[in-house]
Amino acid sequence: MLAIGTTAPSFELHSTPDQKLSLEDLKGKRVILAFYPADWSPVCGDQMALYNESLRFFTKLNAQVIGISVDSKWCHLAFSGDRKLHFPLLADFEPKGEVARLYEVYDDTNGECKRALYVIDEEGIVRWNYLSPKGINPGADGILDALEAMDAVQSK
Repeated sequence: MLAIGTTAPSFELHSTPDQKLSLEDLKGKRVILAFYPADWSPVCGDQMALYNESLRFFTKLNAQVIGISVDSKWCHLAFSGDRKLHFPLLADFEPKGEVARLYEVYDDTNGECKRALYVIDEEGIVRWNYLSPKGINPGADGILDALEAMDAVQSK
Protein backbone atom coordinates (compact mmCIF):
# COMPACT_ATOMS: atom_id res chain seq x y z
CA MET A 1 0.00 0.00 0.00
CA LEU A 2 1.03 3.59 -0.44
CA ALA A 3 2.80 5.02 2.59
CA ILE A 4 1.24 7.63 4.83
CA GLY A 5 2.46 11.05 3.73
CA THR A 6 2.48 10.06 0.04
CA THR A 7 0.71 12.27 -2.48
CA ALA A 8 -2.34 10.32 -3.65
CA PRO A 9 -2.08 9.45 -7.36
CA SER A 10 -4.57 11.31 -9.50
CA PHE A 11 -7.20 9.39 -11.45
CA GLU A 12 -10.43 9.81 -13.36
CA LEU A 13 -12.97 6.98 -13.55
CA HIS A 14 -16.60 6.52 -14.54
CA SER A 15 -19.03 7.21 -11.69
CA THR A 16 -22.06 6.66 -13.96
CA PRO A 17 -22.31 5.44 -17.54
CA ASP A 18 -21.97 9.04 -18.79
CA GLN A 19 -20.04 10.85 -16.03
CA LYS A 20 -16.52 10.64 -14.67
CA LEU A 21 -15.11 11.68 -11.30
CA SER A 22 -11.51 12.59 -10.63
CA LEU A 23 -9.58 12.97 -7.40
CA GLU A 24 -9.01 16.62 -8.36
CA ASP A 25 -12.80 17.15 -8.37
CA LEU A 26 -12.69 16.55 -4.62
CA LYS A 27 -9.89 18.98 -3.67
CA GLY A 28 -10.76 20.73 -0.43
CA LYS A 29 -12.55 17.65 0.88
CA ARG A 30 -11.17 14.65 2.65
CA VAL A 31 -11.57 11.53 0.56
CA ILE A 32 -12.15 7.99 1.76
CA LEU A 33 -11.15 5.56 -0.97
CA ALA A 34 -12.73 2.18 -0.34
CA PHE A 35 -11.27 -0.37 -2.74
CA TYR A 36 -13.27 -3.61 -2.73
CA PRO A 37 -13.24 -6.86 -4.73
CA ALA A 38 -16.67 -6.96 -6.38
CA ASP A 39 -20.25 -5.74 -6.44
CA TRP A 40 -22.83 -8.32 -5.36
CA SER A 41 -20.53 -10.27 -3.05
CA PRO A 42 -21.86 -10.61 0.51
CA VAL A 43 -18.95 -8.94 2.34
CA CYS A 44 -18.71 -6.09 -0.20
CA GLY A 45 -22.45 -5.51 -0.05
CA ASP A 46 -22.34 -5.27 3.74
CA GLN A 47 -19.29 -3.00 3.65
CA MET A 48 -20.84 -0.55 1.17
CA ALA A 49 -24.15 -0.58 3.10
CA LEU A 50 -22.26 0.31 6.30
CA TYR A 51 -20.54 3.25 4.58
CA ASN A 52 -23.91 4.37 3.24
CA GLU A 53 -25.30 4.33 6.79
CA SER A 54 -22.21 6.22 8.03
CA LEU A 55 -22.41 9.05 5.48
CA ARG A 56 -23.67 11.62 8.00
CA PHE A 57 -20.61 11.00 10.19
CA PHE A 58 -18.24 11.24 7.23
CA THR A 59 -19.94 14.44 6.02
CA LYS A 60 -19.57 16.09 9.46
CA LEU A 61 -15.84 15.43 9.17
CA ASN A 62 -15.67 16.97 5.62
CA ALA A 63 -15.14 13.56 4.01
CA GLN A 64 -16.50 11.99 0.83
CA VAL A 65 -16.49 8.21 0.54
CA ILE A 66 -15.75 6.69 -2.87
CA GLY A 67 -16.04 2.98 -3.64
CA ILE A 68 -13.72 1.55 -6.29
CA SER A 69 -13.72 -1.91 -7.86
CA VAL A 70 -12.94 -3.42 -11.25
CA ASP A 71 -16.64 -3.93 -11.99
CA SER A 72 -18.10 -2.06 -14.97
CA LYS A 73 -20.00 1.23 -14.77
CA TRP A 74 -23.19 -0.69 -15.64
CA CYS A 75 -22.64 -3.21 -12.85
CA HIS A 76 -22.04 -0.34 -10.41
CA LEU A 77 -25.22 1.39 -11.59
CA ALA A 78 -27.30 -1.72 -10.90
CA PHE A 79 -25.59 -2.48 -7.57
CA SER A 80 -25.81 1.11 -6.34
CA GLY A 81 -29.47 1.34 -7.29
CA ASP A 82 -30.32 -1.99 -5.69
CA ARG A 83 -28.54 -1.06 -2.44
CA LYS A 84 -29.72 2.59 -2.54
CA LEU A 85 -26.17 3.89 -2.13
CA HIS A 86 -25.71 7.65 -1.85
CA PHE A 87 -22.02 7.84 -2.72
CA PRO A 88 -20.17 7.17 -5.96
CA LEU A 89 -18.85 3.81 -7.04
CA LEU A 90 -16.05 4.14 -9.57
CA ALA A 91 -15.35 1.60 -12.29
CA ASP A 92 -11.65 0.69 -12.47
CA PHE A 93 -12.65 -1.46 -15.42
CA GLU A 94 -10.49 -0.66 -18.43
CA PRO A 95 -7.59 -0.84 -18.33
CA LYS A 96 -8.56 -3.28 -15.61
CA GLY A 97 -7.32 -2.32 -12.19
CA GLU A 98 -5.20 0.60 -13.36
CA VAL A 99 -6.10 2.81 -10.38
CA ALA A 100 -5.88 -0.09 -7.91
CA ARG A 101 -2.36 -0.71 -9.23
CA LEU A 102 -1.45 2.96 -8.68
CA TYR A 103 -2.58 2.57 -5.07
CA GLU A 104 -0.80 -0.81 -4.75
CA VAL A 105 -4.01 -2.72 -3.97
CA TYR A 106 -4.60 -4.81 -7.10
CA ASP A 107 -4.71 -8.58 -6.66
CA ASP A 108 -3.13 -10.04 -9.79
CA THR A 109 -4.02 -13.59 -8.79
CA ASN A 110 -7.78 -12.95 -8.58
CA GLY A 111 -7.99 -10.04 -11.03
CA GLU A 112 -9.73 -7.73 -8.56
CA CYS A 113 -9.06 -5.01 -6.02
CA LYS A 114 -7.94 -5.97 -2.55
CA ARG A 115 -10.21 -4.74 0.26
CA ALA A 116 -8.26 -1.62 1.16
CA LEU A 117 -9.00 1.80 2.61
CA TYR A 118 -7.26 5.14 2.25
CA VAL A 119 -8.06 8.46 3.89
CA ILE A 120 -6.70 11.37 1.87
CA ASP A 121 -6.60 14.92 3.26
CA GLU A 122 -7.83 18.12 1.62
CA GLU A 123 -4.46 18.61 -0.08
CA GLY A 124 -4.34 15.12 -1.62
CA ILE A 125 -1.97 13.50 0.91
CA VAL A 126 -2.53 9.96 2.22
CA ARG A 127 -3.11 10.27 5.98
CA TRP A 128 -4.31 6.73 6.80
CA ASN A 129 -4.47 3.35 5.13
CA TYR A 130 -5.66 -0.14 5.96
CA LEU A 131 -5.56 -3.48 4.14
CA SER A 132 -8.28 -5.81 5.36
CA PRO A 133 -7.78 -9.57 5.60
CA LYS A 134 -9.62 -11.50 2.85
CA GLY A 135 -13.33 -11.88 3.49
CA ILE A 136 -13.36 -9.43 6.43
CA ASN A 137 -15.44 -6.24 6.43
CA PRO A 138 -13.10 -3.55 7.80
CA GLY A 139 -15.98 -1.52 9.18
CA ALA A 140 -15.95 2.24 9.64
CA ASP A 141 -14.26 2.71 13.04
CA GLY A 142 -10.74 3.03 11.65
CA ILE A 143 -11.90 5.59 9.08
CA LEU A 144 -13.71 7.66 11.71
CA ASP A 145 -10.72 7.48 14.08
CA ALA A 146 -8.42 8.68 11.28
CA LEU A 147 -10.74 11.56 10.36
CA GLU A 148 -11.11 12.62 14.00
CA ALA A 149 -7.32 12.47 14.49
CA MET A 150 -6.93 14.76 11.47
CA ASP A 151 -9.35 17.22 13.14
CA ALA A 152 -7.36 17.08 16.36
CA VAL A 153 -4.12 17.89 14.52
CA GLN A 154 -5.74 20.76 12.60
CA SER A 155 -7.22 22.32 15.76
CA LYS A 156 -3.80 22.57 17.45
